[in-house]
Amino acid sequence: MNIVLFGATGMIGRRIAAEAVQRGHHVVAASRSGEAPLNHALLTDAAVDASSPGQVADVVRGADVVVSALVPPRDGSDPRKPFVALNEAFLKGVREGGVRRVVVVGGAGSLLTDGGTRLMDAPGFPAEYKGEALAHADLLDVLAEVTDLEWTSVSPAAVIAPGERTGVFRTGGDRLITDAEGNSAISAEDYAVAFVDELERAAHPRARMSVAY
Repeated sequence: MNIVLFGATGMIGRRIAAEAVQRGHHVVAASRSGEAPLNHALLTDAAVDASSPGQVADVVRGADVVVSALVPPRDGSDPRKPFVALNEAFLKGVREGGVRRVVVVGGAGSLLTDGGTRLMDAPGFPAEYKGEALAHADLLDVLAEVTDLEWTSVSPAAVIAPGERTGVFRTGGDRLITDAEGNSAISAEDYAVAFVDELERAAHPRARMSVAY
């Protein structure tokens, strides 16, 4: 596949890029800086402002799928409106570029716990991550109204961090996946495996999927 990946230099984005090229897909790694997340014959880099529909359209033309690993602002301000605005501009650019499939790195905060409440509304959810969780939830609400694109949002476990690529994990939908001890975790490497699986299989059109051990 020809994949254009926005947010390619972030912790998750660079692992998606690595997993995709390892499987033989061509990746255009798009970021504001134009920095390449890794050196590989199947990867090219591009300096693109995701908030500019024109720049997005130019870089995505001819792609089979566009990936967003964009993250909410982390400057201490409320990230919700800026993140939604960024993604609305980004999606406009995808449309203008003639691509109809988008797969998005989502958040875990809006996943439902066994009690039926959102993870971010459960006791003990870290206050410092609440704004980011709400921003991702707002984006999911925006995507839910999109009918002219084949979109998928991929939510990680409650805890995601660099680790080992095992290729062994579980996938689900809107509910938080936990293990026998009630923990919800995934390595960024295994999240990338599940993400590229979805790029290849398109198993969750216009839906949210989740991944955890």
